[in-house]
Amino acid sequence: MGVSVAERQKEERLKEYIKNLGSLAVAFSGGVDSTYLAKIAHDVLGDKMIAVTAESGSFPKRETGEAAHFCKEQGIRQIVVQTNELEIEGFKENPPDRCYICKTGIFKQLKEQATELGIDYVADGSNVDDLGDYRPGLQALKELDVKSPLREAGMTKQDIRNLSHEHGLWTWNKPSAACLASRFAYGETITLEKLGMVERAERILEDYGFIQMRVRMHGENLARIEVTPDELARLLTLREEVVAKFKEIGFTYVTMDLLGYRVGSMNEVL
Repeated sequence: MGVSVAERQKEERLKEYIKNLGSLAVAFSGGVDSTYLAKIAHDVLGDKMIAVTAESGSFPKRETGEAAHFCKEQGIRQIVVQTNELEIEGFKENPPDRCYICKTGIFKQLKEQATELGIDYVADGSNVDDLGDYRPGLQALKELDVKSPLREAGMTKQDIRNLSHEHGLWTWNKPSAACLASRFAYGETITLEKLGMVERAERILEDYGFIQMRVRMHGENLARIEVTPDELARLLTLREEVVAKFKEIGFTYVTMDLLGYRVGSMNEVL
């Protein structure tokens, strides 16, 4: 996998942008984008850069473990902030602007933590492709003056994957991830129990080797599985095993979405 001249130029713009910030706290989830951003920011700023990871029921435990491992491996100082989105007013009711409510609450916490540590700016890992979907959380970042260096450098998801590969980051081909709260239909109450059910269900599918997938939850007991179209047939062959394991978790009905995996499928009703 080669890196184009345009991608190298974008990375140089990214480094220059980060250098001008002087000090930076990167909101670090361990995903493709924030891992690449953390790597470059640390290369540029050294100990004037920290990674801040929010730990809560909305983020898979496997992800937070991988984030911690990466920081230790790279020598990056990591701060873990305990957050509880369910206590943020309006979040658990899951309105269409839930992401705005959540990002506002969490990034206020991250900014306070950064200020206490003498860090001037907080950044997230959003890229230019994120501008194409319904993402009310981006408005929250703008209002709080959270920087988005990857977007400022004009980077797409593919740019980030290609450059991550060149830097030897194992996340270069990691599946896209999202907060577990995105698995619920708007207007349906989010609880810690439901978040746990979705996380365990997705782990079951991961253990079967499904890479890019989601388990969407409708009501109290219906799971809608999304896998990539080329994996639909394989999921059918595992039907009885998957249903049995999902029922152990607490699901009564287990369905398969024939359209397959797609980003932001819960936004289709808006």
